[in-house]
Amino acid sequence: MNLHWSIVWESRYALLQGAGMTVMLTVATMALAVPGGIALALMRLSSSRIASKAAAAVVEFFRNLPIILVIYWAFYVMPILLDVQLSPLTTALAALVLNVSSYNAETFRAGINSIRKGQMEAALAMGMSRRQAMLKVVVPQASRRVLPVLASTWVSLFKDTSLVSVISVSELSFVSMQISSHSYRVLEMLTAMAAIYWLMGYPQAKLVDWIYRKYGVKE
Repeated sequence: MNLHWSIVWESRYALLQGAGMTVMLTVATMALAVPGGIALALMRLSSSRIASKAAAAVVEFFRNLPIILVIYWAFYVMPILLDVQLSPLTTALAALVLNVSSYNAETFRAGINSIRKGQMEAALAMGMSRRQAMLKVVVPQASRRVLPVLASTWVSLFKDTSLVSVISVSELSFVSMQISSHSYRVLEMLTAMAAIYWLMGYPQAKLVDWIYRKYGVKE
């Protein structure tokens, strides 16, 4: 077997661009999925049955579908049913945001529900409005509880962005497979792809470990 690792160096700029797209997708998805998750969580906790049921339907639907199926549906089926054609990048981002927002919603809801009701009642008894009590008492504690989980979601999302390669979004996986198909250097390119993912993912995983140690709440 003849291995030609020079193909990795020759393709370094394309690989770096693909890695950049992977990072961009992760950042953009989380930037949209955090407020999206908060909104869905607040809707589920709302006293309005309509808002609560609607949010629950969205969360349970997208949380229980594989991301790749959502991507395929949005890219191939939606244009036929609704006559709406989105670019591959927009489709990928929308699918990722819907999926991660659903998971984030449950994370935020669990964090808010974990705060003892007595603390809210004590804040109200001290003369705070419900909004002040939520912002000064509930939210800071809930944030501490959900931060480690959100960090883990980030690491998982970072790897899941590779799924958007199925609709030709030029992230790291897609670029690597394109190069391997043209150069016939499959082993070299897959190894390079794995190495790049590991080099980017390992520091994030260790950061998550640190966040759990520093901010993890132990009852």
